[in-house]
Parts: sequence; structure tokens; C-alpha cells
Amino acid sequence: QVQLVESGGGLVQAGGSLRLSCAASGRTISSYAMGWFRQAPGKEREFVSAISASGGLTYYTDSVKGRFTISRDNAKSTIYLQMNNLKPEDTAVYYCAGDLAPVYTSPEAMEFWGKGTLVTVSS
Repeated sequence: QVQLVESGGGLVQAGGSLRLSCAASGRTISSYAMGWFRQAPGKEREFVSAISASGGLTYYTDSVKGRFTISRDNAKSTIYLQMNNLKPEDTAVYYCAGDLAPVYTSPEAMEFWGKGTLVTVSS
């Protein structure tokens, strides 16, 4: 069983930056694809970014390409989401999730989830 704990959320002005972290415990995540998802108020949860087990493959939803960067440190069992040039529409609860496979395939494949961290971007 893997437990995920997100941190790094907060309130930031538009154009600012935040770095989210997701720390895993219980089992090593070095063999698992990991991802970030978000859910804005009144909306469904959506995919943001994912990274393969080795870190060699990364994926982003179009709205964050060029602004967000996903990375991982398998030695620390932690993944990160560097968010730059934040926009009010990035306001959401951000969730970390993991897939038992080494390469990301779909949100439905994610097997374990964190409880989320709130990011609020003011205009």
C-alpha cells in the first residue's frame, strides 16, 4: 500500500510560481508512473501532468505546457510539479496519483491517490 501526501499549495498572485511536492511512503514508487491531477470548484477532476517511472517520459495537458514541469526523485520517493506563470484558471485542488505500471496510460489506471493540496491564484 502506497500513501501519498501532497504539499506546497497556497495562495499566489497571477504570474507567480509554486512548487508542489508529493511524498510517498509505504512502498517505493521507483517502478511506478506518477501524475498530477486537479479539480477546480464545480468541475470534474482533470489530468495535469504525468511522468514515467524512470522520469524519461513526461506528459502535460495543453493548458499547462510551457508553464508546468513535472519531475521526480526516486531516491526520495517524491515527485514535484513546478508551476510557473500561474493563472487564475489554475486554481484547484491538486492531487498526486500513482499507477502500478511504469508508463502512464490514463487517469483510470491510477491506483493510489493523495488527498490533495489547494492552489489559489488571484488575479
